[in-house]
Amino acid sequence: MPDIPVPLLLALLILVLAGFAFWVRSQLRALRERADEQQALAELKGQVGGFALQVESLRDSIASLQGQVVQSLDGTRQAMDQRLDSAAHVISGVRQNLGELAEKTQTLAEIGKDIASLQDILRSPKLRGTIGELFLSNLLAQVLPAPRFTLQHRFRSGEIVDAVVKLHAGLVPVDAKFPLENFRRALSAETAPEKKAARRRFIQDVKRHVDAIAEKYIRPDEGTFDFAMMYIPAENVYYEAIVKGDDSDAENALLEYAIRKRVIPVSPSSFFAYLQTILLGLKGLRIEENARAIVQQLHQTQLDFEKFDESFRLVGTHLDNARAKHDEALKHIANVKQRISQISSDSGAYENPTSSPSG
Repeated sequence: MPDIPVPLLLALLILVLAGFAFWVRSQLRALRERADEQQALAELKGQVGGFALQVESLRDSIASLQGQVVQSLDGTRQAMDQRLDSAAHVISGVRQNLGELAEKTQTLAEIGKDIASLQDILRSPKLRGTIGELFLSNLLAQVLPAPRFTLQHRFRSGEIVDAVVKLHAGLVPVDAKFPLENFRRALSAETAPEKKAARRRFIQDVKRHVDAIAEKYIRPDEGTFDFAMMYIPAENVYYEAIVKGDDSDAENALLEYAIRKRVIPVSPSSFFAYLQTILLGLKGLRIEENARAIVQQLHQTQLDFEKFDESFRLVGTHLDNARAKHDEALKHIANVKQRISQISSDSGAYENPTSSPSG
């Protein structure tokens, strides 16, 4: 084997070491690039995780908004059910009161039929007064609610009227009078002069009652109207005194005299008609009050529905925004997936190199 010169060996050794150093540097450079790519991949995975959390948060928000919408719908439905139940209760009460009114009308008609037969046994003036007050109180109780009348009302002067009817604008005094003695004499008189004289005395009795009522019970300063009622509890007595009107002297006409004194004579049937009119007016006021309450409830329902409509529209806006955010997140996720796929593809190329340096 021929001897190789030392300088040549040193040159060869230097070339080998230089090639090995170059190979080592290339491997180190490849390793650094792979480390940078893996770090970028980790960061992208972190971003994907953040997007996933945002998507989950959006889903929770949508679920919460749906729950609020359902709760608001349930509350509105319950409020409307309660108001409809209240309206049905009011209508049922009106129907029941109309049925009771029909029954009371029938009862009063039967009482009116019995009054004619009672006149034959009413001889004692005190008994007549007591029965007249009883008929009056019974008629009031049959027609009017208890808070709308008072029996034996006392004025500041000490005078006591048999009853007062309580209206919104004031009190209507009602006093029962039963002038029967001269009425019976007028009916039983055999001659025309006797009948005329007895009737004149009967008219004077009624006028005295009218004067007493006008003087004692018409008291506007104590809350009464400027008129009063004289209740005559017998239809035939009322007819003879008020309806018959055969007195030729206009000054002595009893009805005109009573009206001038602001006293209204009434019989059981006519007083019943007055009370029915008063009752209908009171019922009308009650219905008006109930209708006003229903209108207020409907107005409140309308306000509630408007608030619900505003909330519902706001929920729709939130849902539209959430849908837009959701679509935007899906686009970001698609981009990230594409970048991850590209990075994974590139990293695979580094992990399987096609060639390596040789020495």
